[in-house]
Amino acid sequence: MVKQAYIPSGITTLEEPLFKFDNLNSYSQSYTPTYSNLKCPLDYTVNSSVTECIFLDLDNLKCFEVVERQYESRGIIFHNCIAIEPSNPAFPPHSGVVVLMGSPHSGLVEASFVRPVNSVSAFVTSSQRLVLSAYDRDRQLLNQAVLPSGNLANSDSGIVPNTLLSVSAQNIHSVSFRAFDGQFTIDDLSFCH
Repeated sequence: MVKQAYIPSGITTLEEPLFKFDNLNSYSQSYTPTYSNLKCPLDYTVNSSVTECIFLDLDNLKCFEVVERQYESRGIIFHNCIAIEPSNPAFPPHSGVVVLMGSPHSGLVEASFVRPVNSVSAFVTSSQRLVLSAYDRDRQLLNQAVLPSGNLANSDSGIVPNTLLSVSAQNIHSVSFRAFDGQFTIDDLSFCH
């Protein structure tokens, strides 16, 4: 028997965010529609003298499993995160069947890195505007990427589900995914040193 998480389908998509960042345009915004269908091979690590990239295969997680230190050996620790198999078709996985979602507080997933990274990418599907923020060791903002509006499947959004968001900066110690008063899923998260 397959367990599935239920995400309410009656979510409204807001065109105008409830919160605005004053100087958001000063940060690079990595939302690019042409990358929305990019697919990475499962569980890869690329090693070179310059870059090491880690891709997380989420399908080894159980549905409703609280996700914290399962990937610590790979270099990442999650906060406020749960693994689900979405039952709502508005939130399709990018690959496999398992995605990450904010829980117990919806609209927020945070992750910290065992050692600093230089880039973080993930495919996201959200009920509304979502912000991916990268922080340094002192929790100072380094960079942000914005999904400008919701991108639920079978909606009238001009943005496809599972859109790739990426942030890059030197010495990223943590990231947060935030959709104010919204729900979202994360799939195929990767990061590079």
